[in-house]
Amino acid sequence: MTGSALIEVCEIFGPTIQGEGALLGLPPVFVRPGGCDYRCRWCDTPYAVDPAYPHERTAMSATEIFAEVRHLSGDRPLTVSLSGGNPALQPLEGLIALGRAAGYRFALETQGSVARPWFAQLEVLVLSPKPPSSGMDCDREALAAAIEAAGGAAVSLKFVVHDDDDYLFAREVAACFPRLPVCLQPCNDKPRLPGRRGEVDLERLRRLIAKTLSDGWYEARVLPQLHVLLWGNERGR
Repeated sequence: MTGSALIEVCEIFGPTIQGEGALLGLPPVFVRPGGCDYRCRWCDTPYAVDPAYPHERTAMSATEIFAEVRHLSGDRPLTVSLSGGNPALQPLEGLIALGRAAGYRFALETQGSVARPWFAQLEVLVLSPKPPSSGMDCDREALAAAIEAAGGAAVSLKFVVHDDDDYLFAREVAACFPRLPVCLQPCNDKPRLPGRRGEVDLERLRRLIAKTLSDGWYEARVLPQLHVLLWGNERGR
C-alpha cells in the first residue's frame, strides 16, 4: 500500500453538486489531483493537466487531503468525487482507505487509459473514453482492463460529443460494453480559466437529444453539464 505517497492536488472544494455523469445532482466533496496522460483539444481544466501550471498543484499526503475533506463536509460521510486531469495517475489508494474507514464513499472519473487495482475500492467508476474531436486515441484494451479492475464498483460510460464522428464513436464503444449505463453530454470547449465564463451550448444539447431519439438509442442518458449551466466555467463549482 502506498498510503504514505504524496499526491499532487490542484483543488479540494465542496460540497457542491455533481454537474455531470452518473452522480448528476448529488453533493460530493471534490478532490482534483493534477496530471494527465492526455492533451484533449477542448480540455476544460487545463490547470489540472498542463505542467505549465505548476503553481496550481500542491503535494499533499492522504492524511492531509482527508482532513480537508472532513472539514469541508462537516465530518459527515459524503461521497468524495475524484476528478482531474486523470486522477488514476495518482496514488489514491491510501486516501480511499482512510475515507472508507470513516464511512465516506468514493467516485472517480477517468478516461480509462490506466487501470488500477484500487478501482475495486471505489463505489462508483465513471469511464469517459475520449472521442475523435479530442485529438486523442482511445485504447479499448486499456478501457476493458479498467472495467475489469473495478470489481464490484458501479461502472458507467460517459461520452463527450462534439460532432457526428464523436457520436458514432460513442455508439461503437458503448456497443462493446452493453451492460454498462451510458451518459452523453455535449462538448463544453471553454476552459475554466480566470475571468472566462463558459455557457452550456443549448443548441448542441438539443441536436444531441434529437440524434439519440431519431436513432432509437433510448438506453443513453443525454445530460448537460449542470454546473456549467448554473455557474459557467467558474472554478470550485
